[in-house]
Amino acid sequence: MLLVFSVPLLAQAQPVFKPGTGVQPPVLPAEPPVNKPLTPVVEPEIPVPAPAPKVVKKKGPVDALKPGEFVWEKRDSYQGPLRIVAVLDIQRMYVFQNDELIGFSTISAGKKGKETPTGIFNILQKNIDHKSNLYSNAPMPFMQRLTWDGIAIHGGHVPGYPASHGCIRLPHAFAKALYGITQMAQEVVVLRDVSTPVKRAEPQPEPTPAPPIMVTPPATEPAVPPPASPPKPVT
Repeated sequence: MLLVFSVPLLAQAQPVFKPGTGVQPPVLPAEPPVNKPLTPVVEPEIPVPAPAPKVVKKKGPVDALKPGEFVWEKRDSYQGPLRIVAVLDIQRMYVFQNDELIGFSTISAGKKGKETPTGIFNILQKNIDHKSNLYSNAPMPFMQRLTWDGIAIHGGHVPGYPASHGCIRLPHAFAKALYGITQMAQEVVVLRDVSTPVKRAEPQPEPTPAPPIMVTPPATEPAVPPPASPPKPVT
């Protein structure tokens, strides 16, 4: 009986390796890759730079302002605590919000003999169209009162030197902008210079309005009856 064996084609195609014959060993096919879970590559976090702080759009240094000039930063909203500081020896006012400078201006404070008092004050009264009852009905737009005896912040002429009767004059547009963001009781610090400390001003009671003047009409003399006619003689 003839036995026939079936040889795989791969075995038929590959020569048999024998030492010393010069025949190279067969190259076996590579094993199929095994699906292994991939280790995720973690990218290093790149720090995001902090946004640049908002600064006042300055046209120049504050000391370079000419009389009547100012800088004011326009914002969509003015939220947060305010700090208002006037420095008399350099005739400047600074306005801070959340410790950021949002405005500064030239001012005209009290002249010699009418010096503006220093100290820490609170806004006692606000009036857009105030007229002075001490100085010939002089206009004091955007008035913010600091004392009841005549000291206030308001718009007015700023010539570059102290010229007021004690008030702090501001350029009109700056006075309007400041008026729009302050509230009653807002603190205002007035310094002689930046190195001299100040104390809080003594609170002043609001003056009691004077009672109306009653005009008493002059006393009238009692009416004197006319003298009686003499009796007619009896005839």
